[in-house]
Amino acid sequence: MKKIGVAILGLGVVGGGVYKVLTAHREFYMQTQGVDFTVESVVEPRIERIEALGVPKEKVASNVAEAVLNPDVQAVVECIGGVELARRYVLAALKAGKTVVTSNKELITKYSYELERAAKAHNAGLYYEASCVGGVPIIRTLLDGVQSDEITSLMGVISGTANYILTCMEGGNSFEEALAKATKSGITEPDPAADIEGTDAACKLALLSSLAFHTKVSPQKIFRESLGGVTKEDIEDGCRFGYRLKYLAIGRRAHAGLELHVHPAFIKKDHPLANVAGDLNAVYLTGEPVGEVMLLGKGAGEMPTAGAVVSDLIFAATHGEHRYSPYKNTASPDRETAFAEDFASAYFLRVNAADEAGMLSKISAILGRCGIAIESIFKTAKEDGTAKLTLITRPSHERAMKAALAKFAAAGHITVESLIRVAD
Repeated sequence: MKKIGVAILGLGVVGGGVYKVLTAHREFYMQTQGVDFTVESVVEPRIERIEALGVPKEKVASNVAEAVLNPDVQAVVECIGGVELARRYVLAALKAGKTVVTSNKELITKYSYELERAAKAHNAGLYYEASCVGGVPIIRTLLDGVQSDEITSLMGVISGTANYILTCMEGGNSFEEALAKATKSGITEPDPAADIEGTDAACKLALLSSLAFHTKVSPQKIFRESLGGVTKEDIEDGCRFGYRLKYLAIGRRAHAGLELHVHPAFIKKDHPLANVAGDLNAVYLTGEPVGEVMLLGKGAGEMPTAGAVVSDLIFAATHGEHRYSPYKNTASPDRETAFAEDFASAYFLRVNAADEAGMLSKISAILGRCGIAIESIFKTAKEDGTAKLTLITRPSHERAMKAALAKFAAAGHITVESLIRVAD
């Protein structure tokens, strides 16, 4: 029986969950995996948290160095959050030859090259399944499930907070009401800006794209647009065309290079991602020869994320050699990799204009001069003599649509109320 001593740095939501899973399922892992995991050391400043989890006093370290250098510890679980302190502690563990498992996506996004270099130099493992999409095993799938495939695109609902908000808005809530519900339910951070503005999803997309497309991707290469501008009217209008609104992270190979973007997007109601509701997450992969693959599950929460951490511990304990990035992991993106600055999309466009003869022709002409064709259109007359025109375009490019928006603004009598991309 292989014995693995574990140190847990931080007993917050995730770290506390890891402690619960390892202690509650110890016998199960011995029987099914042939590994006996024991928590040999924990670091947690809150005495009440230690007592609530029932951690024996002799297992509580006075500092991180004591926990990391404990000779009975072979693996360290980092759950303290933040970046700089976590980086220092993880480097210390790796340089001591201890395998590290972390759920810290910001740490991995910023410093995976440095941490991986230290891991290789000291024959230690570095694993981070829990850093992306919680309990959905997407990283393991990309590393060990579809490694025979050339992934051409990935599209995901990878912000549980954003998805929960949109689900509430479908039920009739305003954006502000939906955000308040999400905050009250405890699924948002104290400051939800990272979810609303897409910085959290961009970090996850950077990690997943690096693995899927075998090249280093940084969040700075990813286009982001806030969820904050969407309205109930957008959702209702999109429904008329057979679409649902999702906050999507999209990465794909294109002729001009990798297209990487995070933003609200309409998607056909019959697409598998359209029915991912509440705080669930999902990632939809397309590749050759596999075709289409989708993974669905809880994207956050104590037990799903803790389970992902323990999965990494089991993988490290049951494999003779550690796995590292299947791409050249450098501080910056590979200069040989092209990143597309202008990506293609169809668009949902709602404009308000005078309800008079020839107005639709004027709108079509402005779009046509920019190389944009209309796929379908819906008109609603208003009592004030204006009309709401909601339309779906055929696929075009960002630069073309920006040029069209400028022409609408210059025309003066056509007001663009909403512009949302349509995912294919």
